[in-house]
Amino acid sequence: MDDEDNMDDLEEEMMAKRNNYGRRKSVSAEGYDPEADEDDDEDDRIVHGKSDDQRKRLINVVEKMLLFKSLDQDQMSQVLDAMFEKVVEPGANIIVEGDDGDYFYIIEKGQYDCLKLIDGEQKKVFQYEDKGSFGELALMYNAPRAATIVSTTPGSLWAMDRQTFRKIVVKATAKKRRM
Repeated sequence: MDDEDNMDDLEEEMMAKRNNYGRRKSVSAEGYDPEADEDDDEDDRIVHGKSDDQRKRLINVVEKMLLFKSLDQDQMSQVLDAMFEKVVEPGANIIVEGDDGDYFYIIEKGQYDCLKLIDGEQKKVFQYEDKGSFGELALMYNAPRAATIVSTTPGSLWAMDRQTFRKIVVKATAKKRRM
């Protein structure tokens, strides 16, 4: 009888692990009150300079992304202005699984491995090469990172922080509602 009880306990434990495997932790978005920031409209606009070519490449990437499809021309311009370039060296951890998400990245150039902790071991699950983006959940939610991204070659990324993105989008939405 003890062997049967032990087998039942083991099966229950395995079922519990299997049911929790791969499940994301909860996500939430912090609040932002556009009314409190009403008087800083154009004065606080963040602008990082870009060449026309860089701007065109960024537009080509973001206009295809669901996250940016609802932005009007002015919002899109503000988002592009707010992105800044980040040069990375091989072996640099861009984001680390489990950390708080604070930046969204668009790849300008370079190779990046996407690693996921599976059964206690870091395993490569995807590789970006000279194109793509990652970290978009960081723009919408205060969610822990779902994977680790490591540069494998010298590269360049465009980055945008969550606070700036939320300020642009939420403020514009509130302005439209008032009108």
